[in-house]
Amino acid sequence: MTASRVGTVAETVRDNVRDHVREHRSGMVTDFVFAVVWVAAVSVLFDVLQGPTWAYHLSLAGGVVAYFGFFASLEVAEREA
Repeated sequence: MTASRVGTVAETVRDNVRDHVREHRSGMVTDFVFAVVWVAAVSVLFDVLQGPTWAYHLSLAGGVVAYFGFFASLEVAEREA
């Protein structure tokens, strides 16, 4: 691959990422905040309870289910309102 082609590919990737972030900024921030709050809550809970490591990891993974459940219920509530 030539240097000019690498530069063109890098510019294309940079433009695509910039466009994606511009279009989805608020959703990305919401996802990030949910993840930080979930991990913080699980970490504090397991620091207090001293639970087993497997339960800690399972609780962290449960954040994926909680995320989709929370936003699905939020979407239903917005539709019904």
